[in-house]
Amino acid sequence: MKAFFQSCLGTFVALILFVGLGVMGLIGLGAAMGASAAPKVPSKAVLIFDLSQPIPDSAQDVAPGQALQRALQGGSDGTPLPVLLNALERASQDSSISALFLTGNVRGGGYASGPAALKELRGAIQRFKEVSGKPVIAYNLGYAKPDLYLCAGASSLAVHPMGGLDLTGYASEPMFYAGAFKKYGIEMQITRVGKYKSAVEPFFLEKMSDANREQTQAFLGDIWEDWKAVVAGDRKLDTEAIQKLADEKGEVLSEEALRAKLVDRIATYDEVLDELKKVSGKEAKDKDFPQIDMGTYAKIPGKEAKGKNRIAVVYAEGEIVDGDGQGGQIGGDSLSRELRRLRLDKNVKAIVLRVNSPGGSAVASELIQREVILCKAAGKPVVVSMGYVAASGGYWISTYADRIFAQPNTITGSIGVFGTLPNIKKLANEHGITWDSVQTSKLAAPSLARPRTPEELARIQFLVDDIYDRFLTKVSEGRHLPKEKVGEIAQGRVWSGKAALKLGLVDEMGGLQSAIQHAAKLAKIENDYRVDAPEAPKDPIEKLMNALGKGEKRRLVKAGPVDDLKAQFERTWDRLQAMNDPRGVYARMPFDLEIK
Repeated sequence: MKAFFQSCLGTFVALILFVGLGVMGLIGLGAAMGASAAPKVPSKAVLIFDLSQPIPDSAQDVAPGQALQRALQGGSDGTPLPVLLNALERASQDSSISALFLTGNVRGGGYASGPAALKELRGAIQRFKEVSGKPVIAYNLGYAKPDLYLCAGASSLAVHPMGGLDLTGYASEPMFYAGAFKKYGIEMQITRVGKYKSAVEPFFLEKMSDANREQTQAFLGDIWEDWKAVVAGDRKLDTEAIQKLADEKGEVLSEEALRAKLVDRIATYDEVLDELKKVSGKEAKDKDFPQIDMGTYAKIPGKEAKGKNRIAVVYAEGEIVDGDGQGGQIGGDSLSRELRRLRLDKNVKAIVLRVNSPGGSAVASELIQREVILCKAAGKPVVVSMGYVAASGGYWISTYADRIFAQPNTITGSIGVFGTLPNIKKLANEHGITWDSVQTSKLAAPSLARPRTPEELARIQFLVDDIYDRFLTKVSEGRHLPKEKVGEIAQGRVWSGKAALKLGLVDEMGGLQSAIQHAAKLAKIENDYRVDAPEAPKDPIEKLMNALGKGEKRRLVKAGPVDDLKAQFERTWDRLQAMNDPRGVYARMPFDLEIK
């Protein structure tokens, strides 16, 4: 029997070695093949921009285990927004490009593809059309709201005969767990400051509070108004007509969309291909036409920036956590370290902090904010560019910047804090598990084994109140606002960028490029600077080499309701795991703010 097990073990080890060597051999072969192939733009090429990808602010590094899992499952990390903006700007002046073709349905993921990112990307698409004078052709089976937002201003907007448009307006459906917790004997004790601080509501309520409903309705309304204004302006309609369609139809069929002048024509895929052949100098009978996809085009080196002075763009995207954090998180230690490095670099004259975060750990937020203050003290201007969301802890790290830029549809504010205190005593007792304890003081260490006593809750609430007061003071100092006014607009309330501008929480409407230009102005280097170039996405072989591989298969099938529900559970679980603040106090906006 012993010999049998030794034989099985030896076979298993040999199999692992064989597979491992095979994978490494494929990686090496792919790398050798890829090294000799430099992408080139064919003459009169159509630039193909497939929107079916997440659009994050920056490329996210992942652990080797995650990378291997993605390689096995397939999927795309998406192309960072700055890379797309640079590629579109370069394409607008590229004589080899004959047209831009937009297709596919925008996919989100984490904090990617939010309304603010789409607004900036839409601006770049419009600039391509205006600067180059070349056509922008858009075609889809159907257009969801993000797709139509990007494509409404195209030179030619076509939809499939069996397709349609989504005009259902924006909605948010947070998931509540209080009923399940009660059923299974899990108790959540909550400490918070601010009547709008709704991040903890899913754990002790079964529906939205009136305050949360009020703030959600307000900022969703602002985002919807921006969407209507953009689409109506591009299609030369009035917003009332779009609102009527949203109220009466919601899902608009292709014929209805044509009659409403929301599209230019109804076409099949082969008819659109004939149009693309024509703009690229080919005939309908030709089998193909010159083309290059956006991912490949973005990798082609542009003109090297020659400015002597450097503006560093730092990306703060994801949950703010204590420590270094992982892929998709902002580590208080790691981001502070990066800001410190830039502060000590003599070649860096200004810093642009791109914030796309709902917040998280209050302690980690404070560490990052301290480095922002020190950068300013060292004579280096710090300008914040807010992306999709820069709220709570995301606002905490922004408040001392020299200037804050946001988009009208940015989600910001949420100036408030909370603490969550779970215990599983009832659940454990019902399954025969009990605890006993010995302690040397009345206020014992936190425990999942029992609820907190009134004295412990009172002390925890005092700590939460103290951090909230510090938050108000910081916003008052950083934004030069009376503390009393900050108290009135705080209370954990979430605001749109449009509303935040009126309240003095942000300084100016604009995207990342506007923030960079202002940083150059503050540093007095407008005519002599270069920006840290964002990294174009790596191809599959490079990613395999770097982290055991990431597949680039794109999921073209729309996720169903079960997939959406599963993803919502997974996001909530990830956010619970990210709650690692040393003091258990968090500056974070609502957990389940999923806009659709």
